[in-house]
Amino acid sequence: MGSLRNKKIAKIQSSYIEQREKKLQQKMKNRIGLKRRLIAFAIVALVFLGVTVSTMLSQASALNEKQEKKEKLTTKLHSLEKEQQLLEEEIIKLNDDEYIAKIARRDYFLSNEGEVIFNLPKKEEEKD
Repeated sequence: MGSLRNKKIAKIQSSYIEQREKKLQQKMKNRIGLKRRLIAFAIVALVFLGVTVSTMLSQASALNEKQEKKEKLTTKLHSLEKEQQLLEEEIIKLNDDEYIAKIARRDYFLSNEGEVIFNLPKKEEEKD
């Protein structure tokens, strides 16, 4: 069998065979071109996919950061609204003369006529 492979076989020289070989060569070139185009398309598609995934991940992380910031600002807004409400109530109370007198007696130890103020020491529990 090995000796058969070493023998050179003469090719038939006819126009049909030449046309057939040209068609086969053209098919091979077309297949190689097709493979190259598919590989190029796959590379472009992978690059596009990579850029898309990267963009989506960065946008997702930015969105999470903004969501956390929004939650913090929302809680701060609620606390500021409560503080504003308390301050508005305090303004209303400060327009009342009796409330001002009560504060003056409490903080500055002022008294009405005939009143005696006793300052009692605070208990240990109240200090803590």
